[in-house]
Amino acid sequence: MAAQTSPEKYDDTDGYAVAVVRDETSWSVSLLDPGALRTIGNAEQELKGLRAAGALFGLLNVDDEYFVIVRPGPSGTRLLLSDATAAVFDDLAEQALDRLNVEVPDIDPDEIEDTDPWPEGDLAILADLGLGEQELGVLLADPDLYPDEQLQVIAERLRFDGELGAILDALN
Repeated sequence: MAAQTSPEKYDDTDGYAVAVVRDETSWSVSLLDPGALRTIGNAEQELKGLRAAGALFGLLNVDDEYFVIVRPGPSGTRLLLSDATAAVFDDLAEQALDRLNVEVPDIDPDEIEDTDPWPEGDLAILADLGLGEQELGVLLADPDLYPDEQLQVIAERLRFDGELGAILDALN
């Protein structure tokens, strides 16, 4: 595995990026460099550099506004953007939509607050790990959950919530 990024690198960063790795018996979660929050390519490169034998994906939480799941694989990188409307005001979300060949929503930035968010990308991105497309779709449609809470539910459902919690505690 690559060297773990220290929490101090996140002092001026809004959000976090973590790598989640599943080997045969357990999960491990480690911080990615904050640069992973700047471009999808940076996140993808960091994740590929881990060279994990088991399942590997990244969680990019951008300012608790939305998140991107990045899952590199032999046939290409799979992506899930939790809120397509974020692309109206954020470069990383726009890059995710571009990678997915989806147009940025034509929404007036002043009307964003009145627009219900919707996910774009591969809702089956974690299905082989135990979180199916339908369940993830319901989770992302829940208006009562903020993106960080949705990520917590994903972590709980896949049983790496303790590992993620330890990383987030170190950031705070």
